Amino acid sequence: MRYIDCFLAPVPRANRAQYEQLAKLSWEVLRDHGALRVVECWLDESGPDAATYHGVDARQPADNYGSFHAAAGAGKDETVVMSWVEWPDKPTRDAGMEKLTADPRMQFGDRPPAFDGARLIAAGFLPMLDRSLIRE
Repeated sequence: MRYIDCFLAPVPRANRAQYEQLAKLSWEVLRDHGALRVVECWLDESGPDAATYHGVDARQPADNYGSFHAAAGAGKDETVVMSWVEWPDKPTRDAGMEKLTADPRMQFGDRPPAFDGARLIAAGFLPMLDRSLIRE
């Protein structure tokens, strides 16, 4: 059964290009260690209001809803990145993440960080529904 790692991180808006470089490198390393897919998403801060995700009869005032900005603990100069990694199964994920974290390409001691990794929110998920109209 497929396995999904999900991540939510506050990232300084000024570090977008640096984060994109990190994301591209991460994809290469993750792919080399068994990941099937990586999706990185930069928050659309002009995007839809949370109320638009609810039925008309169930909508509440905007202040009643949480936000990704708040969930990630993003500050005033930060936005949010939401990403996920798709693996064939949990054993492949466990082995792949162990290799990823030890991979020399993922050691950044000589570079300033694109974001504060200590504030990263991460968890693994078991898919309940997986449907797509996309044919690749």
